[in-house]
Amino acid sequence: MSPVSRGRRRNAKKRSVRGGAPLVVVGSPQECDCPFCADAQPASAQVGALLPEAIDLDVMQEPLEVEVPAAMLLAIGSALDVDFDRAVREQFVPTFEAQATPQARAMLSALGSVADGEAGRAASAAARRLAEAGVGAPPWLAELDAPVTVDQRFRYTDAEGFNLLLTGRFRRAGRSHVAVVVIDDCDCGAARDILLVDADGWDAARNALLSEMRAGGVDVTERKLQPAGFRRAVEAALDNYADHDEDLGGPGGPPEEEGPGTAALALLLRSWLRGLPAPRTTSRGDLRDGELTVASISALLDIIAPGAPVGAVPGPRRPAALPGKRRKSAGQAPIYQVKVSLRGARPPIWRRLQVPADVGLARLHELIQVAFGWTDSHLHVFETPYGSFGRPDTDLGHRAESRVTLEQVAPNTGDRLRYTYDFGDNWELDILVEKAFDRDAAEAYPRCVGGRRAAPPEDCGGVRGYAELVEILADPTHPEHRERLEWLSLDNLNDFDPARFEAAAVTVALQRVR
Repeated sequence: MSPVSRGRRRNAKKRSVRGGAPLVVVGSPQECDCPFCADAQPASAQVGALLPEAIDLDVMQEPLEVEVPAAMLLAIGSALDVDFDRAVREQFVPTFEAQATPQARAMLSALGSVADGEAGRAASAAARRLAEAGVGAPPWLAELDAPVTVDQRFRYTDAEGFNLLLTGRFRRAGRSHVAVVVIDDCDCGAARDILLVDADGWDAARNALLSEMRAGGVDVTERKLQPAGFRRAVEAALDNYADHDEDLGGPGGPPEEEGPGTAALALLLRSWLRGLPAPRTTSRGDLRDGELTVASISALLDIIAPGAPVGAVPGPRRPAALPGKRRKSAGQAPIYQVKVSLRGARPPIWRRLQVPADVGLARLHELIQVAFGWTDSHLHVFETPYGSFGRPDTDLGHRAESRVTLEQVAPNTGDRLRYTYDFGDNWELDILVEKAFDRDAAEAYPRCVGGRRAAPPEDCGGVRGYAELVEILADPTHPEHRERLEWLSLDNLNDFDPARFEAAAVTVALQRVR
């Protein structure tokens, strides 16, 4: 089944949130049967086949109806093991521009609005050239250039503080749509679903939804968010969804999901969020020095309790008591299969490792370093429900990792912990215990049984710095191209392949660690 088959839906469909009132969701285009959606690399001549099925300007009435198919195309492509940004720049954009039709101009404008980075800029530039050449377009297409604002920004939580929903009304050129992000706080706060709701009926639908949830025993609290705090909260939910989408069956979610798919709507929502103020962040240095600036305090309030007065900020939670270690009488520890995912990486970068459940955290740190090709040149910490473990540091609140095992801090299947490496570049990795099973006497552990893409090199500036590095290396005309090759000690571009990954090679390296 192709990714779009998993993400189709009828033009108008009713959805509900945790048994709440039905919401009328914005319509979407029909299923696409282009070569990319059929899991095949299209030839240049086939790219144009996208337009007749996905773009029918005669029935479209607003920009959203062309943004959705553009987001679907980008979501499907980003899930493939290809450099899809480059395919957009070098294949899709030139082919659409060569067609010089209103449909092609509309698709280019939508790609320019939704896509970020070089791909978006290339699409926008091509759309402008078609406009200058006199290629027509529906009047509403110009609305894509209008700024996007958002009001009615709310977070909904239950009595225990678990996030349920994030909602915001996005406005552009007189039109408005409400985005509803359904949160799964048991899955690291990941977005479980994204709905785009007609704004005209949202107030009534929201009130009915909240009333029904409260009638069902859910004590729902509504809290207004500031723009930067709203952007931070939504982007965090989308980041967690993207990190976990491999577990959900690929782009767009599980096979039973209908509609454009969560991955496509996440891209669309990110494009709208780019117009909001960038979230402020606090550095570890702020906390370590014992001084908080006004900006740091404000940022912390956005994280802990957006919009709350200083006196309402709760004190720090005490970690749970650390369970005891496995006793010899309990027998040999099982094998844990863990998925280690780099947060924020687009496309996803992850490793699936099999390790003894009683592996020490210090040893697990070494294995992660090897699995990602890093050199253990910086500090690190494991964040767990039982506290923070790494090199002992009373100022940072880090306890010694040397005597703590993985199964102590993640005793059950489905448990998660966070591993942060290099507090400057701030590589954050989520560790998920996928399953536990008895040892196979024919296998040697630790071992790598899956993964995706090469890991970023050390000291390249974090996830965003790595994205920039990949972009520069892909462009031989870039003024920094040669400098970056030399920094990586590479003779030419052919020696750099961000899509390369070999589980067998990682296993060999892991089993050399003593």
